[in-house]
Amino acid sequence: MTTTALRVTGLHNIHTTQRFARQTLVALEQDYPGASTELNFRSPYQLLVATILSAQSTDKCVNRVTPELFRQFPNADALSRANTSKLQALIRSTGCFRVKARSLIQMANRLVEHHRGEVPASMKYLTALPGVGRKTANVVLGHAFNSPGFPVDRHVLRVSNRLGLVQTSNPTHAESDLTKLFSEPEWTHVSDVLIQHGRKICKPRPNCNVCSVRRQCKYHLQHSVD
Repeated sequence: MTTTALRVTGLHNIHTTQRFARQTLVALEQDYPGASTELNFRSPYQLLVATILSAQSTDKCVNRVTPELFRQFPNADALSRANTSKLQALIRSTGCFRVKARSLIQMANRLVEHHRGEVPASMKYLTALPGVGRKTANVVLGHAFNSPGFPVDRHVLRVSNRLGLVQTSNPTHAESDLTKLFSEPEWTHVSDVLIQHGRKICKPRPNCNVCSVRRQCKYHLQHSVD
């Protein structure tokens, strides 16, 4: 096959996947019309802290912890001067509390030293903060700054692979592939929809019988005994 033919075939494949992605999103939006982050926050600083805490935890657990946490440490300056033991006690229930406490204090220190205590609205500067990877940065960009961001957590990775939207176990590669299927203004919303579907239906042990997109789902077609 010539280079031109390969290029045409590739374009055909991406357009086909884009149409499938659009159809799937429309169907899932009906199931999760108000999909958004379930973390409670009032500022970029609060969302950044809450998202760091959400690793290996649940949003509900984080939301129980953050009111008192933000009362005692309302901004980056206060958090940068936190007593480590005191902070660990506040966030213990979220799990990995020693690592998270260290990351939060280091993150706050960097905000104070390099960004005047403000959370930067940039992937480059967000991911330079201790404890902040691309997923956390994308959550903050999309929900706190209304900037293009496609968070890929374990739910997005699982659901998008099962649907056949991506074929990778690498979150960064999945993010790159998914952003090619949807327009920038949709990225955060699509992620929220996929997260909700992963939490409620497409779990590690999926409940395919009640899934509204099972008929076009690659995983269901491969495992169905109908």
